[in-house]
Order: sequence, then C-alpha cells, then structure tokens
Amino acid sequence: MKALVYHGAGKKLWEEKAPPQLIEPTDAIIRIVKTTICGTDLHILKGDVPTVEQGRTLGHEGIGIVESVGESVRNIKVGDKVIISCITVCGSCIHCKRQLYAHCKDGGWLLGHKIDGTQAEKVRIPHADNSLHRLPDDVDEEAALMLSDILPTGFEIGVINGRVQPGNTIALIGAGPVGLSALLASQFYSPAHIIMIDTDDNRLSVAQQLGANTIINPTRQDLAAIINKLTGGFGVDVAIECVGIPATFKICQDIIAAGGFIANVGVHGKSVDLHLENLWIKNITITTGLVNTSSTPMLLKSVQSGRIAPEKLVTHYYPLNEIETAYDVFNNAAQEKALKIVLSA
Repeated sequence: MKALVYHGAGKKLWEEKAPPQLIEPTDAIIRIVKTTICGTDLHILKGDVPTVEQGRTLGHEGIGIVESVGESVRNIKVGDKVIISCITVCGSCIHCKRQLYAHCKDGGWLLGHKIDGTQAEKVRIPHADNSLHRLPDDVDEEAALMLSDILPTGFEIGVINGRVQPGNTIALIGAGPVGLSALLASQFYSPAHIIMIDTDDNRLSVAQQLGANTIINPTRQDLAAIINKLTGGFGVDVAIECVGIPATFKICQDIIAAGGFIANVGVHGKSVDLHLENLWIKNITITTGLVNTSSTPMLLKSVQSGRIAPEKLVTHYYPLNEIETAYDVFNNAAQEKALKIVLSA
C-alpha cells in the first residue's frame, strides 16, 4: 500500500509500505476513505514533536471502511463505515475511568505519533470498539471527518476548558481550523459577543460568516483599543489560544478580564512568557490540554441534527495520492486560502 512517511524534520515521502496487520485481538484494520492534514502534522515536520520516529506514517484523522477485526472486537463489524478518533481509548485503565482518554495507558495520541497513522491507504486501529464511531448514513462524510480531531479539540480544550457561558464576551486568537471549530462550538453556550483575532483577512472573513461578531487583524488595527471599547476597559471573559506561538499566548494575557479564563489549545513548540506577576492578582485561570474526544458522540448527534455544520471548514479537495501537493497548499494556507483539505482515496 502507499502511505505518507516521516523521514525526519522537513522530510516526508508518499511511498510503498507494508499494509497493516491485526496484532491484538482488539484491533481493526480500516481502509481509508477520506483523511486530512492537521496543524499538528506541520509541527511534527518542523521537529516540534521529537517523540515521532523516522519511518512513521503520519496522520490521525480519517473515516474509512472496516476491512477486518480482531476476535475480541464486539461493537464494530466488517463493512462498517467509521469515524477514526485521533485518541485511542482502552476503556479500562485509571485514566480512562476518569474520562482522561488522552492519557490512556495503552492509548492516547498514538496515530501518526507512536504508531502508524491515517495518511495511508489502510491503518490499524487499536482498541477498535472504543476508538471508532460508526458513521450514520445521513451524516456527510466531510462533516464526519472534522469529528476525528478538530471539532472535539476546539470544543473540549477551548470552549469547555474556557468555561464559556451565556452572556460572556469571548476572544479566539487564531482563525485556523481549530479556532474556527471552537467558534462553531462556542455558540452552543450563547456568548453575548465573539471576537476573532488573526492576521489573515480571508480567515477573519470566514470567521465572520460562521458567527464572529467582531474580527480584528492586529497588524493593521489597534487590538487593545478595540477590546477596551468592546468591554468597557475590563477585558474579555474568556480568551482561547488556537495557534501555539508566544505572541498569541501573550495576547490572551493582555486582554483577559479579572476572573477570566485563558484556554490554551495551540500546540507550542517553544516556551512562552507567563506573566504571573500580572495575572495572580486578577484571579485568572489558565487551562491546557490534549483532547480526550469524550464529546465525539454528542458532537456527532449535533452534526446529524443540523445544529452544527463543520463541513463549512473544508476549502480544498485532493485525491489521496496527491497528498504531497496538499501539504504544500496547507503549509501555505494564507496564500492558498486553505482551511481543511479533504483527501479522498
């Protein structure tokens, strides 16, 4: 089969690789129907995730058809169309019993990280019963693909951790796919005012179409003045960081109100300055996290009912065998006006 293989920082290749085999009785083999590229994949290629070994197949998102299952798999059967969760869940360890699936002792973030991932023609999924979600016939495949990672990430690590409540003024820093997912999911809680901050005017325009009340490009607008005017000088109730660089984390610290919540979603490859000397007296709560995907069943029902439409985040389409071209487009998202790219097998 063909797979996109990591060969060290800055190096990847679409190449032949042995197809995956069942190893444990709880495994399933999935034939990929659609997959996509995540900002985390770019972090891996920059060398920001040193735990990813050379020779690893990249990718942790996808939908596909079940081709075979281990003898202990009970809930998933051959022929099912499934959503592949970016988090592998054993369901029985101490962390799983607390719904901290990201820290599963025999799972967590494995795909494209510690085991071969989904940017391939086939993938092995450990703990298949807990790590796959059967896709209803009436749910669009592109919408379902967003449930692999970015929608639960934006919801759990941004919106839930940020304690978004009705009447809040919230700011999202970074209008990429995860930031826009957090924007969509935040509307479950009816915040009074949603601010989107980014340096890409195209992405800000998309954010406005998806529900942002105010958009700010800090390269040509006075961010502090606008926030002060909107909040009467108090700052925002919730700041959700969706980029993963020091500058965007600083913005969160600068605009947060007393008693507010800073929810960090972005993957940071470099250290940031934490201005605790200013924050401690303001009763600020800072949260971080890797998605647990515990919200995926609820989000799937919300998509099925039409309450949320994450397929609106898709901007580009490629066949799977053109994945290297798709990476070039995704890596130049501003110029290409790219958000999520759907790769179809």
